[in-house]
Amino acid sequence: MAEPGVRVDLADVPGGPVAGYRGEQLVNAASIVNAGQALGLDTCAQTIGVMTAMGESSLRVLDRGDAVGPDSRGLFQQRANGAWGSYADRMDPATSATNFFQALQRVPDWQALQPTIAAHRTQRNADPYHYERFWGAAVEVVTALAGRPVTGPST
Repeated sequence: MAEPGVRVDLADVPGGPVAGYRGEQLVNAASIVNAGQALGLDTCAQTIGVMTAMGESSLRVLDRGDAVGPDSRGLFQQRANGAWGSYADRMDPATSATNFFQALQRVPDWQALQPTIAAHRTQRNADPYHYERFWGAAVEVVTALAGRPVTGPST
C-alpha cells in the first residue's frame, strides 16, 4: 500500500549532508516533495520526483543544458518545447516539479512501473535506466525530509 505524501516545512530542512546532498539541494528536494503532496501524490511518487531531479541536475536549478538539450533548464532539465512552461516556470523549483508530476500522472500505469522507467517515460531520457542509480539516495533524502522512513518499489 502506498504511503500518503508528506509535506516538508522548508524552515526545517536539514543542512546536510544527506546522501551527499546539502543546503540548497535539500531545499530543492523539499520543494519537489511539497509539489507532489499538493497534487495528492504518495511518497513513492515524491521519491520518483526527487530521484529524477538528482539524475538531471544533482538537485540544482541549472541555467544551462547539455549537448543533447542545450535549451534544457532547471531541476528537471526541462526543454523549451512548450511542454514544460516558460523559462521562469522551468527555473522555479515548485512549478517545474508540479509540471513534472502532472506529466508523470499522464504516463499510463506509471504506479506499476519501476521508478526509473516511470521517470524515463515522463522525461524521455535517452537511457531508460539512467535514474536507477539515484533511487537509494532519493529514498534517503525523502526519508530525512519526511522525518520518517519512506518506502517504495525497488528499481
